[in-house]
Amino acid sequence: MSSNKIELELNALKDAVAMALDYAKTLGTGAAEVAISKQQGLSVSTRLKEVETVEFNKDGALGITVFRDGCKGSSSTSDLSPEAIRQAVKAADDIARYTSADPCNGLAEASLMAKTVADLDLYHPESLTPEELTELAIRAEAAALDADPRIKNSDGASANAHTGIKVYGNSHGFLNGYCSSRYSLSCVVIGEEDDGNMQRDYDYSISRKYAELLSPELVGQKAAAKTLSRLGGRKIATGTMPVLFAHDVATGLIGHLISAISGSSLYRKSSFLLDALNTQVFPEWLNIREEPHLLAGLASAPYDSEGVATVNRDIIKDGLLATYLLTSYSARKLGMTNTGHAGGIYNWTLNDSGVDFDALVRQMDKGLIVTEVMGQGVNMVTGDYSRGAAGFYVENGEIQFPVEEITIAGNLKDMYRSIQAVSQDRDLRSSIRTGGILLDSMKVAGN
Repeated sequence: MSSNKIELELNALKDAVAMALDYAKTLGTGAAEVAISKQQGLSVSTRLKEVETVEFNKDGALGITVFRDGCKGSSSTSDLSPEAIRQAVKAADDIARYTSADPCNGLAEASLMAKTVADLDLYHPESLTPEELTELAIRAEAAALDADPRIKNSDGASANAHTGIKVYGNSHGFLNGYCSSRYSLSCVVIGEEDDGNMQRDYDYSISRKYAELLSPELVGQKAAAKTLSRLGGRKIATGTMPVLFAHDVATGLIGHLISAISGSSLYRKSSFLLDALNTQVFPEWLNIREEPHLLAGLASAPYDSEGVATVNRDIIKDGLLATYLLTSYSARKLGMTNTGHAGGIYNWTLNDSGVDFDALVRQMDKGLIVTEVMGQGVNMVTGDYSRGAAGFYVENGEIQFPVEEITIAGNLKDMYRSIQAVSQDRDLRSSIRTGGILLDSMKVAGN
């Protein structure tokens, strides 16, 4: 889409938001907020180098929330005609008249609204055809299938291109919007040995910029290499040993921290980190920094979904928990200050130990590399952690053989405090940017 066309569409959506806010004001509401998101995209999936699906999507909706004396009502419409918008506003107001009052309801404070909205380089449109995306997926599959005779089958490849517009406004006078793009390519293959043992694995690439995706050949080759490395997997003896989470699994380990320090978990008292603010949660050397304004970042945003300006902040500083993650509602429930986290987190980066992943394997000497976790065995109230896992067994600082059908267990409080090192080869495909994470010990259940 041309820059002129996207500018016209962005302005049209802003006009629709302004219209909804104006009408809410005429109804005598105390306050209102309106958000519109519109997305369009193209997704192609293939299997064994044949097209399976081609999907075009174009959708969007306007959502409005009105507040009346502590009561809240919400409504939405995908029809952006003036009459449909008025009906949606009226429906939200009618709902607000019948809901129970909650003193914590309301807009975020006006003083917290983003005053300026910088261009974060999030929008890089490309006019891609189904044929072009199909070629990418097929090339990735072909590279994987040709990598080794033991790659016997494919679970498919997919190529995706999506763009979107977000506009938000409220009765503080805040009204703004921005565009974004996202491209991805993935491939999943199945390997088989002569004895019938089979394994599957995948690899993927994702970026705001189409030109920065990894080549299809590299994605396919990496998917094949990961699959082949898992062939011949076996159990290991039950015991307690060091565990090294590969970087793409380490993001999930840190992801549990998000739930634990989110305001909704805290005011419901359903977190293992209740009253942990300014206490030691990680080793003293470990820091986690949030940077919402990284150019072209996958989790960058100039403001949150309530219009609150996003800012750089320490999440973990010298091992101490430096902040909770609060929206306007949770901040009021807890008697604290809104941190601008309505809608999620923004580019968390862990500091590293100055060594690569292979050096951490050597440092571990004897233990388990975890490359996959399965199941939902995480209790966010107690921090108890027990999940199925697969990976590699290490002795004398070298990988000995692949491991499968095991369980790793511990408690997240202990696991976080027992982190020994973080490798410098960060996974940048996630909102949590971390390398591999080495833990001092976990319980491993095998034979």
